[in-house]
Amino acid sequence: MAAGPWGWGLAVLLLLLAVLLLLLAVLRCVARRLRSRSAANSAAVSRDDDVSALLVTAHPDDEVMFFAPTLLCLGRAGARLAVLCCSAGNYYNQGEIRKKELEQSCCLLGVPASNVTVIDHRDLPDSPSVEWDARLLASFVLKHIEANNINLVVTFDAGGVSGHANHIALYTALRYLLSERRLPEGCRVLVLESVNLLRKYISILDVPLSCLLPRDVLFILTEEESQQARRAMQCHHSQLLWFRRIYMLFSRYVVINSLHLLEKTTLTTQGVKE
Repeated sequence: MAAGPWGWGLAVLLLLLAVLLLLLAVLRCVARRLRSRSAANSAAVSRDDDVSALLVTAHPDDEVMFFAPTLLCLGRAGARLAVLCCSAGNYYNQGEIRKKELEQSCCLLGVPASNVTVIDHRDLPDSPSVEWDARLLASFVLKHIEANNINLVVTFDAGGVSGHANHIALYTALRYLLSERRLPEGCRVLVLESVNLLRKYISILDVPLSCLLPRDVLFILTEEESQQARRAMQCHHSQLLWFRRIYMLFSRYVVINSLHLLEKTTLTTQGVKE
């Protein structure tokens, strides 16, 4: 008896589902194998167990929405971790609430509350329409680096992942410090790679491409660590709108961080605004 159009359609749908499940199983296997490579990256970055790493973010929740793989992998390798958040996230007058949420989230990501600092300066407001003064920002970051003997700084790249002006300002400030040779001897800067919209929202499916493309450091979380990152995001109760919930389900940045070393040879001659 010949199958009708509905029968053939169902068969094709089941076949596609089976292929998708097989692909996901293969990717999970690849991710597990690459975890050892990620651990090697962590060890290389935190060699001699003497790395003091500072994550510089713009807003409370950046630490988990974008940098959870970096924090968890560096912590796994034994690095000392600190977070410097350059605004209180007071765009909707929730600054005090968000400071507490940041500390709770960082605790789940391996950063003690004593190592979490928030800059709440009137000239550095949480606003995508305000261009932060890069030199003012650089002065705050440098002071924190020197006071805490930081030798590894992690922040956004020139794209800011989402294109947010406050994210990009952090890159500009670190670029300025590096180009002016203001950073302490031996202090390195890693910047988080911004990817296109498709790659940004295919989660673990981006693992093979991330492995093939050039980068200096690649961090990949295990499934258990990814769940840990999602639990950290739950601490940001004030920010758990529907689109952020979807982001945490599909974003590659919950699972993968590919980073590049910011070096003097890679800097452009573009000026920094006063």
